[in-house]
Order: sequence, then structure tokens, then C-alpha cells
Amino acid sequence: MKLLNMYIKQRKQGIFLFAACSLIFLTAFFLYGLPLGAALYPIAVCLILSLFYFAWDFWNVQKKHQKLTELCLLPAELMEELPEVNSLDDEDYQAVIQALRREQSRLQSEFSLKYQDMVDYYTIWVHQIKTPIASMRLTLQSEDTPISRQLSEELQRIEQYVEMVLAFLRLDSSSRDYVFREQELDPIIRDAVKKFAGSFIRKKLQLRYEPIQEKVLTDEKWLSFVIEQVLSNGIKYTGKGSITITMEAPKTLCIRDTGIGIAPEDLPRVFEKSYTGYNGRSDKKASGIGLYLCKRICDNLGHRITIQSSLDEGTVVRIDLDQVKLQVE
Repeated sequence: MKLLNMYIKQRKQGIFLFAACSLIFLTAFFLYGLPLGAALYPIAVCLILSLFYFAWDFWNVQKKHQKLTELCLLPAELMEELPEVNSLDDEDYQAVIQALRREQSRLQSEFSLKYQDMVDYYTIWVHQIKTPIASMRLTLQSEDTPISRQLSEELQRIEQYVEMVLAFLRLDSSSRDYVFREQELDPIIRDAVKKFAGSFIRKKLQLRYEPIQEKVLTDEKWLSFVIEQVLSNGIKYTGKGSITITMEAPKTLCIRDTGIGIAPEDLPRVFEKSYTGYNGRSDKKASGIGLYLCKRICDNLGHRITIQSSLDEGTVVRIDLDQVKLQVE
């Protein structure tokens, strides 16, 4: 109905012209005293022919509209078969569209090259910065003093931030190196916990964890990154108490802390990029990237991550490792 109304508005000049000409003929016949039937008959014939023409024309317009609607759902690079040109306006509009497509293609190519250059540069930077980090870690391992332990912990945080940069770059790049295999979950958790041993000791936090005899289909490296991020947040926002790692049926990994919790109004947005919430703003060091990366990575892995929390009572993060059944080729 909307298309029909638009069509009538578009053809209103022709309709008005036909009505005006018919009125002129009737007026002329009336003024000269001629029989009005002599004018009404050809007007009626013209009206019938006009209705057939408008029906045929509306059918063509409807087909063209349907074709353009289908094209709107396609990416710009696939918009090849445009409707047939039936007028000078159609030809001009299609020329404009083709010019815009060429410009978009050129800009997209330039952006892709610049983006790839940026990814390549920061990837090289990440691998280069790991060398002095490893060197400093070896140097600090030869000492066992409060200062060396504190520096080792800060160095571990730097290393974590470097890994976040690399993960962020690889999320949307073409070099997603996901390797899905059945992995033992316990070694992945143990390696992640071991990285934060110094933080557990310094903050006197209790770790409640029993070995988990479970195999999951996942990518070991990326799942390790997610678990480390969740543990890092738990340790950061837990002043005293404990962090508990358990497994819920069927295959849901739960990491629970007794920290300051998350405000109810912040919970729906914790996975948004750069959203820090009340606790993040008070911490002054939160970037709002960690949980965003966790959510994106879990989506890519076919897992589901959720968070429940209460202020001053703690937070529990659940990673459903059995959410999607993947087939190994």
C-alpha cells in the first residue's frame, strides 16, 4: 500500500493532465452545444487504456523496487546487477552508485593496508618487548627480597598488558590462530593460577581449588588468556578472603571471589569495550578492555561467559565450556 501511494504521488502530474484535458474537451463540447456523449466516449476509452498502462507501469515499478530492496541487503562489493535502465534519471543514478562503489572500494583498500601495517607493527613490538621482560624476570629470580617480589609482580602485570595488546590486535585480524583440540582443563587452570602466586601471597588471599578431571574442546592458548583475565580481576578487587575455582555440571567453569562486587547498574554493561563501571572509575587503573576481550574470545571459541555479582559480597564468573558442540575435522 505504501508503494502504491508513493507511485500515485509520483504520477500525479500525468493524472492531473489527463483530468484537465478531459475537462477542457467537455467544456468545449458544452459551449458549442455539441452532444457530450461524443466527448465522453473517447474519454472513457482513453481512461481504460490509461488504467491498463498504469497497471503495467506499476508492475514494472514494483519489480524494480523489489530488486533494489534485495540489493540493499547485500554488501556494496556485491551490488553488481542493478535494475535495467529505463530513463535518463536511472542512468544518472546508476552512474552515481558506481562512482560511490569505486570510491568505497578504494578507501576500503587503503584502510585495510593501513590497518594491516598497524597490526604488523604492534605485533612486532609485542614480540620485541617480551625480550627485555624475560631478561628482567631472570634477573629478579636471582633475588628473594620484598622489593624483588614486588617488582616481579609488577613485571607480571606488564606482561599481562602486553598479552592484552596482542589479543586485541588478533581479534579482528585475518590471522586468527584458533586450534581446537580436546584439552585437559586442570593444567590450563594450574598454569594460570601459578602466574598469580605472588599476588595471592602478597594479599594473603586463600585459593580454594581442587583438581578438575575434565576434558573440553577449546583452544588452549585463548582459554588460558580468558581464565587469566578473570583471575586478575578477582585478585585486583578482592582485599581479603578467597578465590574459589570449581566446576558445575555439565561443563561450566566457575571462578568466585569475595571481593567488592559489581554494582547492579553496571552488570549489564561489564562486557562493553572501555566500560569500567563504578569500581573501575574508583580504581583509576581499569581500562575496560579485559572483560570485553574475554567476551569476544569466548564468542569465537563457542563458549558462553556470564557474570553474577553483589556489592560487598563478591563476584562469580561462569564460563560454559559445553555451550556449543564443535566437530573436529
